[in-house]
Amino acid sequence: MSGSHNHSATPQQRTALSSVAAAGFLVVLKLGAGLASGSLGLIAEAAHSATDFGSALLTFFAIRVADRPADSSHPYGHRKAEHLAALAEGSFLIVMSGVIIFESISRITSSQPHAVETNWWVFAVIGVVLAVDSTRTAISWRGARAYSSAALGANALHFASDFAGTLAVLVGLVMVRAGVAQADSIAALVVAVLVIGAAVTLIRSNVGSLMDQAPAGLVELAQHAIDEVEPPVEIRRLRVREAGGSTFVDGVLEVEADAPVQQGHELADRVEAALHQRIPGSDVTIHIEPREGSELRERVTGAALSAQHVREVHNVRIVSIDGRTDLSLHVKLPAGQSLAEAHAAIDDVEVAIRAAAPEIDAVHVHIEPLEPSLQAPITASEESAEMHRALARIVVELTGREPLELRVHREPRGIVALVTVALDGGQTLSQAHAAATTIEAAIRDHDRQIVDVVVHTEPVAPVKPG
Repeated sequence: MSGSHNHSATPQQRTALSSVAAAGFLVVLKLGAGLASGSLGLIAEAAHSATDFGSALLTFFAIRVADRPADSSHPYGHRKAEHLAALAEGSFLIVMSGVIIFESISRITSSQPHAVETNWWVFAVIGVVLAVDSTRTAISWRGARAYSSAALGANALHFASDFAGTLAVLVGLVMVRAGVAQADSIAALVVAVLVIGAAVTLIRSNVGSLMDQAPAGLVELAQHAIDEVEPPVEIRRLRVREAGGSTFVDGVLEVEADAPVQQGHELADRVEAALHQRIPGSDVTIHIEPREGSELRERVTGAALSAQHVREVHNVRIVSIDGRTDLSLHVKLPAGQSLAEAHAAIDDVEVAIRAAAPEIDAVHVHIEPLEPSLQAPITASEESAEMHRALARIVVELTGREPLELRVHREPRGIVALVTVALDGGQTLSQAHAAATTIEAAIRDHDRQIVDVVVHTEPVAPVKPG
């Protein structure tokens, strides 16, 4: 590697690179001692370390790939490269262990025992190997936990299995020195079985990550976090997955079709905050969709509001039972109306609803009086008079005409402005809607106390040039 690469290497990369050096050292040491002494156990351990050497190299390059930022081709980043590396490592270990098992059984069943040297230097080599394995196991585990790295975790597992295998070889050589000639081959067989068990565990865990298997308990944890959100929300779909130590959560939040965009956004923010609190560091995506059946509810609400004297519609409920669709809603009318006038208004509401939604079989309307605080204009004062004049000026500037009607109501949540403007009747509906939207935005910008603006447009003949 060049000096520039060393300068830019991350802590994960440095840990992986030191593992490459350690594994290479162990290969040379074990293989040399095994060939010199004739110990199959040491040769098996050398083969084990050789696979660790190749795996450590693979881990190093996998981490370099995983550290790359997300791009247009990989919007979720490259961290699954670590799982691919760990999967390859496990496969290498299983293949090499199969070769060792075959050779071990051949020696055990052979009529001629294989000579094995048990001089002092053989045990000295084993002592060095145990010291290196224990040191590298501790360093790799710390790196895996600190950086949530699957590949460094795999390295730690390999060095730990090396340590266990070397202990088995040590016991075998001690028994060979005591006169049990086949103990070395048995130790090699034990090493191979240990390695296969570790490799199977490694493959199983990383296949789950590559297949986007839901992490155990995380779905329940995410759902519990959502259940605690106030006001309660409805999540249609919730999915959780892990990749390269990161947790990804995505869900679909249902809201009413006629709910303001800001309201839906605020609910999504609350859900995301709750998930971040329960699953720190998670990547959360919440998609907002209208609740099923909201299109019909929107049509009904719009039809009811179009009726004369209707000021507010709420608690709209649609129930379908045995092929019959029933509608119930609450309608607010001016408190000063007589019952007869209110009943006539409700008749108009029902006619408008049936015209807009013929699939409705029955309409049940609950009549409520408009609260005095909502139907009375803001108390006359210089301040309110100035607000009326300011809003009128905005309408004149944008339309060239005085507003046909301008009322301002104070509600608990803030001020609501009701404006009727005159627009040229020859305009298209799109042009008229754009003009109304511009007026609404200008009035909101004028005074932040105004929380809602309702602009009604009336067609008039174009102004003839004087």
